[in-house]
Amino acid sequence: MVRIRLSRFGRRNRPFYRIEVFDSRVRRDGRSLEQLGWYDPMVADEEKKYSLDKERALYWLLQGAQPSGTASDILRKLGVEKEFREQRKQAAKS
Repeated sequence: MVRIRLSRFGRRNRPFYRIEVFDSRVRRDGRSLEQLGWYDPMVADEEKKYSLDKERALYWLLQGAQPSGTASDILRKLGVEKEFREQRKQAAKS
């Protein structure tokens, strides 16, 4: 099973996360399949908190990747999950 989840970087009390695609059996900071973007929770400006390759994230979701809780929240804020649901509906109609 493939999962979209966060990998922690940064120093103590100053976290920084990469949004990455992992095989579900790999540990949190292990080897990822692909890096999709990053998340910096310490930045005050909402627009600068996230960076995400939306096309690749959508691709992985369509391939069956399951996002973790936090990754799912980030994808929802950036509108990727809405696009995913719309494309899944269109595929079901076809």
